[in-house]
Amino acid sequence: MKQDKTYNPDIFGEAVHDYFTNGQAESIRVWQEDFDEDEIPTAYLFRAFEDMLIIEQKALKNSFGHCLDVGCCAGSHSLYLQQKGLEVTAIDISAKAIEVCRLRGIKDAQVKSFFEVEEQFDTILMLMNGSGIIGKLNQLDSFFKQLKMILKPGGQLLIDSSDLRYLYEEEDESLSKITSQNYYGEVQYQIQYKEQKSQWFDWLYIDFEKLKLAASAQGFSCKQLVAGEHYDYLAQITYNN
Repeated sequence: MKQDKTYNPDIFGEAVHDYFTNGQAESIRVWQEDFDEDEIPTAYLFRAFEDMLIIEQKALKNSFGHCLDVGCCAGSHSLYLQQKGLEVTAIDISAKAIEVCRLRGIKDAQVKSFFEVEEQFDTILMLMNGSGIIGKLNQLDSFFKQLKMILKPGGQLLIDSSDLRYLYEEEDESLSKITSQNYYGEVQYQIQYKEQKSQWFDWLYIDFEKLKLAASAQGFSCKQLVAGEHYDYLAQITYNN
């Protein structure tokens, strides 16, 4: 599928802004070419720490120093860290999501992508399948190059993802079939809120071993901190400088 970037509405921003303003909002509808339609309840994006997944809780408990929350959306992770007394910078490409973050009390919330960051941080958080923003495997080199620039000495990246292999194994797909095509974790999504629908966009799920190998090739160490119940995991990446 080709990606047309001439028009791409702010789906998540519109949804969280409506929820914050009105106390309710429609769910965000999600399409992926090979699977059934799904949805994300907008209220889920405002959940408290006790309602978060174990992977998220572990990442937040292990955060230290000046933290960068990448793809912060409504800012639930940033709020928790800020309440713990940590310095937090929350970034998202959605202007309306950042507006909501500021209204919720996040002191430093910026409309910015990961690849536009220039400041250095002790902890970088990429949660809720944080590897997705990388897009494709061939963009891993660019991702790690940027990470080297913005990670302080002794700092860490806490990132989660999932191994989608099980989706094919459950359908009795052979390993040769899923590896002879593009990497099975490279997917495309389209999302919709109310009448607004996004263009198709790339999203990367990466298995832990492949992430560890890519990190090592760029001079990083990669350790799995949590193995989730649904082939998901939390990884800690540090730079061997």
